[in-house]
Amino acid sequence: MMYQLKSASRIALYTATSALALTTATFAADLSLMISDTDGKAGLVTEMAERYSAANPDVKIQLNVVGYNVIREQLSLQLEAGTGPDMAFVTNLGGLNPHYVDLTPHVDAAAWEEAYGAVLPWYRAGADSGIFGYHTEMTVTGPYVNLTMFEEAGVEVPAPGATWDNWADAAQAVMDGTGSYAGMVMDRSGHRMAGPAMSYGASYFADDGKLVVDDGFKEFSQKMLDWHASGLMPPDIWPAVSGSKYANGNEMFFNQDVPFYMSGSWNTGNVQSNVGDKFDWAVAPVPCGPAGCGIMPGGAGLVAFKSGDAAKEEAAAKFIDWMAAEDQAREWYTKTYAIPAHAKLQAEGLDYVGAGASESVASGLSAFTAMAAAAAEQTPQAYQLQGSPVGFVVYNATVQYLGSALNGELSLDEAMTKIQEELDTNANQ
Repeated sequence: MMYQLKSASRIALYTATSALALTTATFAADLSLMISDTDGKAGLVTEMAERYSAANPDVKIQLNVVGYNVIREQLSLQLEAGTGPDMAFVTNLGGLNPHYVDLTPHVDAAAWEEAYGAVLPWYRAGADSGIFGYHTEMTVTGPYVNLTMFEEAGVEVPAPGATWDNWADAAQAVMDGTGSYAGMVMDRSGHRMAGPAMSYGASYFADDGKLVVDDGFKEFSQKMLDWHASGLMPPDIWPAVSGSKYANGNEMFFNQDVPFYMSGSWNTGNVQSNVGDKFDWAVAPVPCGPAGCGIMPGGAGLVAFKSGDAAKEEAAAKFIDWMAAEDQAREWYTKTYAIPAHAKLQAEGLDYVGAGASESVASGLSAFTAMAAAAAEQTPQAYQLQGSPVGFVVYNATVQYLGSALNGELSLDEAMTKIQEELDTNANQ
């Protein structure tokens, strides 16, 4: 799909109106934009690109809609080979930093710092400065619960502060009472597991700053083994998929195969559109462990990649600057049901219901926003991990080797050793 977009020589500063200020300078460039549409956001990118195109017809943007695994596993290889896109929505925020265009020369840096200062360090990979991406979605991990299944089984939904064991017992009771396929499912993702592991004391970082797997990480890993062995967790997600590949539990939750789904705030709109009125659902406070209630922040961002073509890089930077301006950011966050990373919009709040969200979605986003506010206090290592340029090494190693333990190829001790070896080889250099 192709859209005619024109870049202005200056995008408006982050004022209340976010007006687009044009000068007489123009240039032409053909830009490619890679996006995964697993959460249904490509349509809004289309609408916004067409609106930008109407005012600026000199730059072409080609949307390349791919599966999330392409971005997660292949994008870095494409960039290394010089065959990557000009822009993309990414989640490996710090890890791809060497390929980013620094937007600073093309934007009002002070305004960006004011609006997005809390998350800009996640893109810098340890550097002190630079503006490398528009954080299109502030996320936290947390559970979705099928309230209808709990009601049918006559099981009370655990109260805030309930432990992982409390939730496992409740999910098992719902599974027994309804005959569901499983009781709990978690996306096959090291990022998704990180918060729960932290609730059992996983530090992820040693005193010298190196990534480690420790007793807390191992304790929650054992929980995963036990839950899979008992059938509480299904074999279809973590054990069944090979290597470090990502898999989600969306369909299992949508089809009422499980009453408890550990996913995250980015999935709220997707849940609404797929569940509809089939059952009542809610976002529950994240379960807790002996070390607290582990909350893992994260998100996605729109970035531009170096191409060696200064005009293309500037054109991409200008488009991203326009997307990040207050008016466009408000529209984006509201329509995608995302927690805003823009400081002013966070403080004001967004009218999700007015944008078509159900009360369940609005309530869920409020719950996720509360979790996000608590994350820095409860699990400070989560923010450190999210901003680490080698965070995806531990995420991928977790999935690969814990997955091997779950399908019987490795013992848990062997899996822990393999994960640490992977960290020492690829992260702790």
